[in-house]
Amino acid sequence: MPNYSAKSDHNLMTVKETAAYLRIPLPTVYYLVQRGQLPAVQIGGRWRVKRDLLDRDILRNKEEQSGAPTVLVVDDDTGLQSMFKLFLKKQGFTRIVVGTGREALTALHKQKFDLCFLDLQLPDITGDEIYKQAKALHPELPIVIITGYPDSQMLDNILKHGPVTVLKKPLEIEVLEQALKMLGHELKTKAA
Repeated sequence: MPNYSAKSDHNLMTVKETAAYLRIPLPTVYYLVQRGQLPAVQIGGRWRVKRDLLDRDILRNKEEQSGAPTVLVVDDDTGLQSMFKLFLKKQGFTRIVVGTGREALTALHKQKFDLCFLDLQLPDITGDEIYKQAKALHPELPIVIITGYPDSQMLDNILKHGPVTVLKKPLEIEVLEQALKMLGHELKTKAA
């Protein structure tokens, strides 16, 4: 177990220490801090997380959180990641966006999601393997496949488990909106 005694005197942890403490990827900690979802302050341009507030509020209430649907996006394309972040934020979704299969599995073990967008071509683990493990952990999780290769063997492997929604790349916002509506999610209307 990491030694936090040097930092515990003043109750502040670095982002790296927070990632180890919560056992989540470092980029996820940065993301949560920047969104204000972790109790943090900026000191000298660097984030410090308040451990006592983290323990009291975040860890205790993790199971009790409700409200906005939580979406996991798994795609290594940074442009697509940005599009998903912006689109889902505008729609009021809580979202975790990761670029590898390993990060996806870590997130799936940490929490329950209301929806998952999954790319088939990932740098470390194939999309069909992520799909299989995600369904083993959360059988009711709706998973939308996003791919530029709709005729792939990976997609055939997924279809053996039953019907699935497939969105073909390049993705457009209108297609995402239609998919979310089809899956029963209310969308915010655009201001005129």
